[in-house]
Amino acid sequence: MATSWVNSAERIGSDLHLELTGPGGRRAALIRALREAVRSGRLAPGTRLPPYRSLAADLGVARNTVADAYAELVAEGWLTARQGSGTRVAERAEPLRPAARVPRKAPPRARGPRHDLTQGTPDASSFPRTAWLASYRRALQQAPNEVFGPGDPAGRIELREALTQYLARARGVRTEPGRIVVCSGFAHALRLLFGGGVLRGPLAVEAYGLGFHREVLAAAGVRTVPLPLDEHGARVDRLGRERAVLLTPAHQFPTGGPLHPARRAAVIDWARARGGLVLEDDYDGEFRYDRKPVGAVQGLDPEHVVHIGSVSKSLSPAVRLGWMVLPERYVDAVLAVKGDREAWASVLDQLSLADFVASGAYDRHVRRMRQRYRGRRDRLVAALAEHAPHIEATGIAAGLHAVLRLPPGSEASAVKAAAWQGIALDGLAAFRHPDTDMPAGDGLVVGYATPPEHAYGPALEALCRALPPP
Repeated sequence: MATSWVNSAERIGSDLHLELTGPGGRRAALIRALREAVRSGRLAPGTRLPPYRSLAADLGVARNTVADAYAELVAEGWLTARQGSGTRVAERAEPLRPAARVPRKAPPRARGPRHDLTQGTPDASSFPRTAWLASYRRALQQAPNEVFGPGDPAGRIELREALTQYLARARGVRTEPGRIVVCSGFAHALRLLFGGGVLRGPLAVEAYGLGFHREVLAAAGVRTVPLPLDEHGARVDRLGRERAVLLTPAHQFPTGGPLHPARRAAVIDWARARGGLVLEDDYDGEFRYDRKPVGAVQGLDPEHVVHIGSVSKSLSPAVRLGWMVLPERYVDAVLAVKGDREAWASVLDQLSLADFVASGAYDRHVRRMRQRYRGRRDRLVAALAEHAPHIEATGIAAGLHAVLRLPPGSEASAVKAAAWQGIALDGLAAFRHPDTDMPAGDGLVVGYATPPEHAYGPALEALCRALPPP
């Protein structure tokens, strides 16, 4: 393969000859040709390259071929791409000088994205340090000596009592301290339930969800069977011979929206009829903005639902604390898997969280963050209305993220364009179960909780620049 191209002076200011030769197809050949042009000095630092549409037309290749080549060279540091100034040769890219021998320098550290819009994490700068420190001091001062010995595998009774009251009041959970087992988060709960053989597969799951959770289940030898989704949540009428189902009924992750009341009742009927079990991932259940609170499914039948929660979204993923509210028949089996000594969850952190909840500081923090995240959600919607009115944001009545619905076939290029803008985010396809027959939809999953307050405005501006045109 050999293709030559001579561009006009109007595009980059001087004629340039490129030879597209060698193995690997046109994309690889174009990357090699541009890299060599920069290395040799034929493309000087600061030189503006033609838009990828123009270059694709001149070369007779697909636009995606040029776009991918530009993206790779930007990632390698040969080129830079900024809105309004196009794609240019990086200022630090220097031509090859065979005669000059310069000492090798250590490669620069890879820099992270300028804007973090990934889902699943709260604003780290909003952690309530003062209130948490006060709870930690009170807990440490009041802790009995036994706290500093071997722990209870169920978790500290102080935390289980505080959770019993809080979950009943805020989430409609019906339980008692003896049916709560403290863990270090949702993934730890899955490992205890399935890795220890308390439950066995196959397990029905929603067609879209966290791939990490599927990996945890696969490592435990559990086959997952996807349930399709619609505007009312998971299609629980499609449940087959499985004995357990994992749902995010308060706010489906990542598509958004609560499980319809009729389906909540239907999945309980299914569990009762089959002797089955519903695993309820109470994903960001505290954060709702435009609708009334949705109580936990566990409240409908505590003996057929395992309610699993954590503080990773409401407080911080650095506080490695979560809980399982178990049907009575599973408590002893889970504790046997966990072992005689408390594993994973720090006893001092448990006591601190118990005080934090019992003192009302947790409620105050959640209310404050609910107001802040609602404001961020509103700013995202307003930015889309102004700069990209053709893009619809869904799943925004609750939670910490929105799904931006994109035209068919545009998701991959939008994710790549976001990376050019220095944005870290995920495409909707990243959460799709590999075995689902549910029709795919293109979208971006935008976490609006993650950036600190001062960085959120620039992140929205960069996001709007990355969205596909109408």
